[in-house]
Amino acid sequence: MLKSFVLTIFLTSIAILASSQPDLSYYLPEGATYDPAIPTPKAIIGHEVGEWHVTHDRLVNYMYALDKASDRVSLEVTGYTYEGRPLLLLTITSPKNHEKLEAIRTQHLQLTDPAKSASLDTKSMPIVFYIGFSIHGNEASGVNAGLLAAYHFAAAQGKEIESYLENTIILFDPSYNPDGMQRFSSWVNSRKSQVTSTDPSDTEHNEAWPGGRFNHYWFDLNRDWLVAQHPESQARVKSFQRWKPNVLTDHHEMGTNATFFFQPGVPSRVHPLTPDKNFELTKRIGEFHAKALDQIGSFYYTQEGYDDFYYGKGSTFPDVQGAIGILFEQASSRGHAQESINGVLTFPFTVRNQFTTALSSLKAVNTMREDLLNYQRQFFKDAVADAGKDPVKAYLFGAPKDPVRAFYLAEIIARQNVDIYKASGTQTINGKNYEAASSYVVPLNQSQYKLIKGMFEKRTQFKDSLFYDISSWTLPLAFGLDYEELKTVPALGEKITQPKLPAGKRIGGKSEYAYVFESNGYYAPRAIYRILNHGLRLKVASNAFYHSDGRKFEAGALLLEVGSQEKSADQIEYIVNEIVEKDGIDVYAFNSGLDYRGVSLGSGSFLPIKKPVIAMLVGDGISATDAGEVWHMLDTRFQIPVTLIPVNVFDKASLSKYNTIILPPTISTPSISEATKERLKTWTQNGGVIIGMENAVTWLTNMGLGRFDMKKEEEKKDAPPVKARPYGDIDEYTGAQETSGAIFEATVDLTHPLLYGYTNPRMAIFKSNNLFMEKAKNAYGNPVVFTASPLLSGYISKPNYAKLKESAMAGVTAMGQGRVIGFTDNLCFRAFWLGSNKMMMNAIYYGPLISNTSSR
Repeated sequence: MLKSFVLTIFLTSIAILASSQPDLSYYLPEGATYDPAIPTPKAIIGHEVGEWHVTHDRLVNYMYALDKASDRVSLEVTGYTYEGRPLLLLTITSPKNHEKLEAIRTQHLQLTDPAKSASLDTKSMPIVFYIGFSIHGNEASGVNAGLLAAYHFAAAQGKEIESYLENTIILFDPSYNPDGMQRFSSWVNSRKSQVTSTDPSDTEHNEAWPGGRFNHYWFDLNRDWLVAQHPESQARVKSFQRWKPNVLTDHHEMGTNATFFFQPGVPSRVHPLTPDKNFELTKRIGEFHAKALDQIGSFYYTQEGYDDFYYGKGSTFPDVQGAIGILFEQASSRGHAQESINGVLTFPFTVRNQFTTALSSLKAVNTMREDLLNYQRQFFKDAVADAGKDPVKAYLFGAPKDPVRAFYLAEIIARQNVDIYKASGTQTINGKNYEAASSYVVPLNQSQYKLIKGMFEKRTQFKDSLFYDISSWTLPLAFGLDYEELKTVPALGEKITQPKLPAGKRIGGKSEYAYVFESNGYYAPRAIYRILNHGLRLKVASNAFYHSDGRKFEAGALLLEVGSQEKSADQIEYIVNEIVEKDGIDVYAFNSGLDYRGVSLGSGSFLPIKKPVIAMLVGDGISATDAGEVWHMLDTRFQIPVTLIPVNVFDKASLSKYNTIILPPTISTPSISEATKERLKTWTQNGGVIIGMENAVTWLTNMGLGRFDMKKEEEKKDAPPVKARPYGDIDEYTGAQETSGAIFEATVDLTHPLLYGYTNPRMAIFKSNNLFMEKAKNAYGNPVVFTASPLLSGYISKPNYAKLKESAMAGVTAMGQGRVIGFTDNLCFRAFWLGSNKMMMNAIYYGPLISNTSSR
């Protein structure tokens, strides 16, 4: 049987490869009939499905054509990508259901409310099925299968499909990632030969950096469902929360030499907040996929490799909200056809598998309709009951010195249909001050209890030591906020539905002398650039000083002189108002520079800041996601221009244009000539600042640019013999040594320029590597050091934990007039780790000001 299956796959692939023009009969169910009034994909896109990779514009055209031709389909634009492409959502159901769609949605949402759900008769309720494709743009079999699925749902005839649509509301997302999908389709289509090359070395199968996997800013959108920092995710999450589907499917691709995967995945790697019943239902759904794939002779696997742990993934995000998330992974042809260990893998074959499981999903949700609806009702009933048993009754979080960071967490929480309130008054708990204006309360006694726990909990105990993604993401730690687990629900202030970005205040009116603002605020870096970009001089305080009213300003406060600038006091006041209104910064007017308690404003301890001119290395050898995180932060958060220099251009680039160069983490050694290395050293010695993150720090050390020594394995004398282990445990043991993503505590030197604007001597650091830097021998050279017991949340192996303790996270090396600044960890992780963003910005602004006496 096995040999016949493989032979079938191989011969089918060869036949399609020879013809290069598969027609619909290859994909569609045998014996199915279709309404001739509904256009086929080819009639709109101009080619057969699988003959070419559909481009996004043609995909959109086809979806609009279905909307026009079919009374089963309605289309809405839910948003736009960074590149302006529309994000579509089709609602596909019977014409009868379309007439009462809002009533169906309203009734369906009552399943999530235990106070209303008991009276609902699920026997007569439609199920809600969210189906989406290719969140990784170069995993194209999904989005191309979507053409077929949309056609089938709209045009298929017969009692079965009519029954399915009578009992199902299909929310159909034809492309989760339009920008990445367009990038990839353009690549493979423009490199397709008339005689298809199946050689894996062919250019068609080897995209140029960064590839089509990511969105415009090179983010992996399949890690963004929970925090939703990008427009694609925000539109998708809004639709999810508006409907609360019962099942969500997510069609992906994997390596060419694999087969096909569908969940439930590895049983021991399911998040503990996900009910056991979820796994059971997922297995039952999987039986439908297995039967459908058996019928067409396709191989698959289901309880290996993939997990259901991180709630930021599309297949896991639904699991903590009463739904079933299903991940599909199809071996990828990464083009139109490619050699594999299973023979030639053709693009049409991959599309057919995805389409087949789209249909088996629809069959499963209909066959299991009542069970899935009842499960959703019971999930939220149990959630509220669990909330009642939980000793924690509410979470309180805030940031009195930086309300913007607290606002952004509140925004994430409100976006996920969680009830959140402003604090009713100022209070002090455990020595921390929670001001009413910048603090929020999240009661746990609500239907989204489990999602709230998934956002706020710290977890250090796990059934399994292998993680497909990160092991912790505690959001208040990510945002660098104070937060408390409250044993009683406090008095609640205003309920927040659409949080508004806090504005700053003007204190003291207009000044003809000087303005001062603190650097605590999240958007202080944007305010700094706003001032410098207007050609104004700005200084940073390296010592504390006082206002005439007695207010103390710590080191890191910014001084904007008025009288000595080339712009008038009125022009400067206009800029100050922009900072207050747009950057959420409080600005203080000074009418005198005299200070007998600290330092006067004319002191040499106020250091001038240069406008940064930034270049960042990108391209081959550089991690696209890490580079994208820096680019996104500078461009969208702080509105600071950055030149993205490809590695293969760096040798020819004029470094004199820039005063700051950022080196993101690498995936291989960037190819830079010896001459450029010497130019880079000279540039640094003449005053340039290099900032390296993660393994780029090791690369800098190897280049002779900086000194960042990493901890090594200790050689023990008289060590006992190596203990024998079973060969079959290799993957499990080596995988358990990876630090995939956990949160650790570090102590920080608040007087160091890298920490200007921070107020807490302890900081939560996200770590996703095994880089452990030795502390500097210089007493002043350790601005950030992990504590002796640093684990806050997540998994790390015992050997790596021993190395992490009291290791350095940041360091500075002086080279002539320049500085090389190294961080062992990512300061901009996935656009939601706002708590450490300021360290990166401080390195950019204050790097040149760091004393060479503190050099490592």
